[in-house]
Amino acid sequence: MPIAELNHQGIYFEDSGGSGPALILGHGFLMDGRMFDAQVRALAPEFRVIRWDARGFGRTRWDGKPFNLYDSAADCIALLDHLGIQRAVVGGMSQGGYCALRVALRYPERVRALVLMSTRGTVDDEQTRAGYRQVRDLWATPGAAENIIQSMAGGIIGDERFYSPWLDRWRQVPKNHFVAAMNNLIDRDDIRPRLNEIRCPAIVVHGLADTGIPPSEGEYLHTALPGSKRYVSVPGAAHAANMTHPESVNPALVEFLRAHA
Repeated sequence: MPIAELNHQGIYFEDSGGSGPALILGHGFLMDGRMFDAQVRALAPEFRVIRWDARGFGRTRWDGKPFNLYDSAADCIALLDHLGIQRAVVGGMSQGGYCALRVALRYPERVRALVLMSTRGTVDDEQTRAGYRQVRDLWATPGAAENIIQSMAGGIIGDERFYSPWLDRWRQVPKNHFVAAMNNLIDRDDIRPRLNEIRCPAIVVHGLADTGIPPSEGEYLHTALPGSKRYVSVPGAAHAANMTHPESVNPALVEFLRAHA
């Protein structure tokens, strides 16, 4: 397996290779890099697509210590260093988008452009955070876990045709992994006052049926980023719009990358 030993973690990644402009993608909560299969098929080999598994999920070997989104941003940059890539388009879905925005804030010289899917630049309100804490504390509890998994599948994926194999993967996530990854999201900092510092080109993609992050947050992100070039709304798509509706997402990504990668 392609594992890079970076920042005391064993970061799992997949690299389509080639000489095209580089795009590095970070996945959403509970997901892993396999959620970008449709993007790799559409974008490679014209573009070099790198996808990686964040701490706590997928096939990355996590050291078990608490982490935050700036640790994830550092993992992203360390992976680019490992691959010898000085500048790349940095992208992500949901949690991966939170990470991408912080990469742009902390390492602006490394970012050619941003691909932001189903994500936001604001923090959750206290009622939402309280709900996430309840889910966190119930994870892996007999009688509750399966209900949580089914509920999250509806919110994240939406279309039952895409549930397999994700639900089986989620059932294998240990509680300490889930707790640390959820804390990473609940406790994230509010970067809304700093969004105007991010000047690179960006594209924002959002499903119109997204209940995890309302479409209004995608619209706000598009207007708040000075370099945002396009807002792509995806009718009928829940949170993982890139996975369930690639026919609506991929052409916009190709057009954007050809102009800005």
